[in-house]
Amino acid sequence: MSWEKEAEEIRRRRMLAKRQGGEDAVQRQHEKGRLTVRERIARLADEGSFRELGEGAGVPHFDEDGNLVDFEPANYVLGFATVNGRRVAIGGEDFTLKGGSPNPAGLRKSVYAEDLALTYKVPLVRLHEGGGGSVAGSGGKKAARPLGDPVFSTPRFLSVTQVLGEVPVATAALGPVAGLPASRLVASHFAVMVESAQVLIAGPKVVERALGEKLSKEELGGADVHAKSGVVDNVVASEEEALGEIARFLSYLPDNVWQLPPDVAATDDRNRMDEALLSIVPKDRRKPFQMRKIVKSVMDEGSFFEMTRRYGPSLITGLARLNGRSVGVIANDCMVYAGAMTAEAAQKLRRFSDFCNTFHLPIVSFVDEPGFMIGSSSEKAATIRHGTAAIAAVMQSRVPWASIIVHKVFGVAGAAHFGPDAFVLSWPSAATGALPVEGGVAIAFAREIAAAPDPDALRKELEEKLAAGQSPFPRAEGFSVHELIDPRETRPRLCDWLDWTAAWRASELGPFRTTMRP
Repeated sequence: MSWEKEAEEIRRRRMLAKRQGGEDAVQRQHEKGRLTVRERIARLADEGSFRELGEGAGVPHFDEDGNLVDFEPANYVLGFATVNGRRVAIGGEDFTLKGGSPNPAGLRKSVYAEDLALTYKVPLVRLHEGGGGSVAGSGGKKAARPLGDPVFSTPRFLSVTQVLGEVPVATAALGPVAGLPASRLVASHFAVMVESAQVLIAGPKVVERALGEKLSKEELGGADVHAKSGVVDNVVASEEEALGEIARFLSYLPDNVWQLPPDVAATDDRNRMDEALLSIVPKDRRKPFQMRKIVKSVMDEGSFFEMTRRYGPSLITGLARLNGRSVGVIANDCMVYAGAMTAEAAQKLRRFSDFCNTFHLPIVSFVDEPGFMIGSSSEKAATIRHGTAAIAAVMQSRVPWASIIVHKVFGVAGAAHFGPDAFVLSWPSAATGALPVEGGVAIAFAREIAAAPDPDALRKELEEKLAAGQSPFPRAEGFSVHELIDPRETRPRLCDWLDWTAAWRASELGPFRTTMRP
């Protein structure tokens, strides 16, 4: 007497579950140019490392004699895997079953994903393609009435919120993503979207019925819409690229907030000094320059991973390494609004600062800040509120900051680039003050300029005189910066600074706490 019959049924159920929605449904998925969720997991995970949880979750079908003839699996696949040798919790909707809209077992596994990551203190990867609930409920047409969850049940979004404060969360939109999956997509530290995907609160039919707007999925929530809206951080051409970006993003981060980010073997000379930095900022303060070239020159070669480029584009944010150590990078892009802080850039900065503080990433700030964006559109966007909230986020930082004044620092917005106890370096191209010279002269000397025989000549004379007063040398002489440096020295100076911060970073492990912000 043995349990061989039962063991054989377990094996059969597992085999049937691997068919997903069946051959025809899988073929349709491939014809759309999309992988199945199991194929996606296999592409991202180290070979053979995926260990599924809940393989037996689903609905069995029996013949009249009680023999198992079919098995409809949960349409959310969940389990553990390793990515570049590091364990993660990973899951995603199976679009070949009900278009990813959850069946009862799929919903339970989906909801459990965050709890799994929280319990085992590992990063969470979500691979989304599917909708939320349907009007018929997760049980379909068989549901007699919408019973709902009991009043004593744990709110579904509690773990979705908690996970953001404890482990890295990276999510991909790999097809149509709507409802609950769309909300979970943005409840991430990093969200990437393929060009062919859509992210929607509600689909075109619902929108047309409710609002009379007749729009396609792409017009409502396509990649171009959400790269600019800030719903996703990055947009890529293919699923393979999306999975690659998730793997790269995780490589900069610890498994959880009780660990420091992992160091990698440095292959770039810490004392490397790039000659191009000496002339990259033009002497003519009105001429723009390429801030990304500065960032890439200073950081370890090839290590800069930019995030959220098309949202709040006057501010650059991303991850990088310095001498093998992970850092967060912020920088002004003078090619967009002269680098001014817009409402979107401020929200981008606040979120990125909180992210770096959550996972113990020192922040390196390359400063070229002319101030808050001005004008009626800026006022309507509540730029001053969002900007002040960003400053508050920076002031609540627990991680070390290094700020390099590359060019301009003017107005209140300048405070958003210097964390508490920041290590401040200045380039000789730096200019600081309450206002840019041009605006200050126009305000302070308006009458004199208007009355002058040659207004343009007087304006130029006054601007040149005041510009000399914004020189970085007096600030260095008064110890208002830690050091005025040759731009070529930036990388070695920052590598030294990171060495000094080792004890600081090790003393701040655990969850990051903040107070209310404006």
